[in-house]
Amino acid sequence: MRRISGKAKDETLIELQSARAADVPAVLTAFRINLHPDESSGNGSLSERAPLPGNTEERRRAFEANLEKRGLELETEDKSDSKDQKTYFLKIHAPRDVLATYADVLKIKVPFKKSDIPQSQDVALEWLTQPFRLPSNIMHPEPDYFTYHFDKTKTDFFLIGDKDTFFPPSTRNRIVFYILSRCAYYKEGQKDREKTGIKRLLSNGTYTAAFPLHDCRYWKKGRNAEERYNLYKHWARFLCFYKEQPLNLIKKYYGEKIGIYFAWLGFYTEMLFLAAVVGLICFIYGVLSYDDNITSKEICDPKIGGSIMMCPLCDKNCTFWRLDSTCLSSWQSHLFDNEATVFFAMFMGIWVTLFLEFWKRRQARLEYEWDLVDFEEEQQELQTRPEFEIKCTNRRLNKITQEMEPYLPLHTRCARYCLSGATVTFWISLILACITGVIAYRLAVYASFASIIGNHKGESGNHKNKTLLVGGLITPQLATSVTASCINFVIIMILNFFYEKVAIWITDMEIPKTHLEYENRLITKMFMFQFVNYYSSCFYVAFFKGKFVGYPGNYTYMFGKWKKFRNEECDPGGCLIELTTQLLIVMAGKQLWGNIQEALLPLMRNWWSSRKGRHNPENHYSRWEQDHVLQNFSQLGLFYEYLEMVIQFGFITLFVASFPLAPLLALFNNILEIRVDAWKFTTQFRRPVASKARNIGAWQEILNSVAILSVVTNAFIMAFTSDMIPRMVYLYAYSNSTSMKGYINSSLSEYRIPIRPQNMTEDNWFRHFNTTCRYRDYRHPPGHKNEYTHTMQFWHILAAKMAFIIIMEHVVFVVKFFIAWMIPDVPSDVKARIKRERYLIQEHLHNYEVERLKLQLSASFITEPQTSETSLTPDKHEVLSECL
Repeated sequence: MRRISGKAKDETLIELQSARAADVPAVLTAFRINLHPDESSGNGSLSERAPLPGNTEERRRAFEANLEKRGLELETEDKSDSKDQKTYFLKIHAPRDVLATYADVLKIKVPFKKSDIPQSQDVALEWLTQPFRLPSNIMHPEPDYFTYHFDKTKTDFFLIGDKDTFFPPSTRNRIVFYILSRCAYYKEGQKDREKTGIKRLLSNGTYTAAFPLHDCRYWKKGRNAEERYNLYKHWARFLCFYKEQPLNLIKKYYGEKIGIYFAWLGFYTEMLFLAAVVGLICFIYGVLSYDDNITSKEICDPKIGGSIMMCPLCDKNCTFWRLDSTCLSSWQSHLFDNEATVFFAMFMGIWVTLFLEFWKRRQARLEYEWDLVDFEEEQQELQTRPEFEIKCTNRRLNKITQEMEPYLPLHTRCARYCLSGATVTFWISLILACITGVIAYRLAVYASFASIIGNHKGESGNHKNKTLLVGGLITPQLATSVTASCINFVIIMILNFFYEKVAIWITDMEIPKTHLEYENRLITKMFMFQFVNYYSSCFYVAFFKGKFVGYPGNYTYMFGKWKKFRNEECDPGGCLIELTTQLLIVMAGKQLWGNIQEALLPLMRNWWSSRKGRHNPENHYSRWEQDHVLQNFSQLGLFYEYLEMVIQFGFITLFVASFPLAPLLALFNNILEIRVDAWKFTTQFRRPVASKARNIGAWQEILNSVAILSVVTNAFIMAFTSDMIPRMVYLYAYSNSTSMKGYINSSLSEYRIPIRPQNMTEDNWFRHFNTTCRYRDYRHPPGHKNEYTHTMQFWHILAAKMAFIIIMEHVVFVVKFFIAWMIPDVPSDVKARIKRERYLIQEHLHNYEVERLKLQLSASFITEPQTSETSLTPDKHEVLSECL
């Protein structure tokens, strides 16, 4: 074994690797830690330099000595063997005895009996799914076993075939990381709790990276390993997008936590297929019923819509305009605002319940198959964060274990929580301030668009120019909505960049005890921020825009009349098309930007390094150096993947009534997302540390909350944003011919213009002979004894809206809860398997202890003297009989 000389002045790079050690005849996957390049070369950047060489060397020597005391074996690759001639690699090997010891400590489950439960029989028409299936050796790389917690004193109880491959690679690197994260780097006799763990050594510059090695190159099989190659061939390539995912192989290679993520993402994508098909059918219905849309025909009719003069859209530079100028907008609105939209909104409320309930069943099956049924207690008990142990110097007695443990005093915890809450509140307030600024932009720019577009729409004549052409295609509302949505999306991306760093900082400041607690707190903070950041603009368009406008002569202003920011109005066809535009821009923009970040940027960044490693033979460019140039997979890597999908889930559930094609866009994105993530994990990332997870954690509760909220939001969208309820009230209560003829005239109120408005030039005023204009509302006409107050039709429509909300919510919630009650969370066959395994564990352990006691008693009878044997025989037989 080669060691770094104590006189070496250069910075080193430690690598923990799977390699053949002196006592270990098999290749073991452990970790790799990189140290800085040689400072004497002058090629290292300032950010790469560590503290003074003496301090770095002292920490490194103490850490490596303590690793060896724990049983690990170290092997150093000299810098002369590396490609850059200035980097050391330290490979750490974990002998079998060390693996067995810590497997016992971590309560890792290992097989003790081959499963005797018959596999499911082939179903009819299984040949139809054959093109989507992978080879059996890829889908099921290991046989099915009954498992139990490893016990070092009972090795003959377990099915240990090859001792060198008994613990899978993911278990090995998990064990080594457990040792590294708790190994001190102070000398014997010293006590400095802050000098503990590989993470602090990475942060202070002693080492530059720590990660396990991949087992082979992704494009070529290794001599004794091919898991990474199989993952790339059957999973990471985009041409495999229609194939099932090799979840068991993913779990075996990357660990259960990453396996659970891809299982959830795949199941979510499968369920999206149903929602996408129904949404597409609803959209097709809107297209096919295009010609039956009487409301749009009246708007576009020159004799009806062309004869209706509308009131100005703004207070400055806006003139009167004719209703038929919104012809195209009304047709577009009908595509998404029709009878099928109500059905789709109710369907999505039921779909989300089916998705969550069936995922619980799928998750329960994975928990059993991956030995995670009893993992929650182990995680809470054993996975205390090293940062918590280091920063919490106070100790108290654990009433359960009767051992002293670190804890955070109540007054310190309260102070940290208060600071954390204040920081979160400040940033959410900042988001709301930015949204308010965007709304102010909409109000200010709306007047400009209205004056530019509206003047050309309202005028007749030969003024045909480019502005008129644009005005013939879009309305002022649509132009304002599109530009404001784009600006809002840019603000969202900027705020995301800063808040991610703030959320991590305040979560670190709270010092959570376990990794699970740390992730849950970070998830809560980030989702609160993202919820406000992404959805606030959609909430504004859906529930506030056009609802507090007032009427001519008594308009409502956002910051008071002196600011002249008059609240926005909706098109005569409703605000739903603007909500659709907002949702489409933000959702599609986020997905497009996310794919660029995940696929194109890493590809460009690592193109040269990947090509360099691929065209150099391994004897010139070692495998650990090839992995070193890959990107590091951080502890929060999966956090951002989940967050991206949960935000998308919110888009397709909270506002899906306004855009039935949203599930279809999400489906296409997720098909690409699965393969992009697989490609990143297989080719672009260093191999992450394997970790366990029983489920998707706090994301499950967030999904449940979003699902409940989506029923409410969609009911309100259909009632107050869509124009469906007013049309139905008119059809069944006010129409003389049981048709929609006359609806447009019924939905517009009349306003008498007493004098020339101050915002109109005299030329514009005399150009219009009308003494009245129309506006969207249900108010009494001028001259009525209750002029400009709401008519009875307004109150009928409001009552119908409230009744619709109550009926829709109750119907959907009743169906949701009935489905949740009907579908058990754990499949019956999984329950039977769990009971069967627990029974076999008790039976085998009992038989094992009895057999071992027999052997001990037999050995004692042979070795003891005859006199002692005679005197003790009755007692021994009595003990044996009791055991039997």
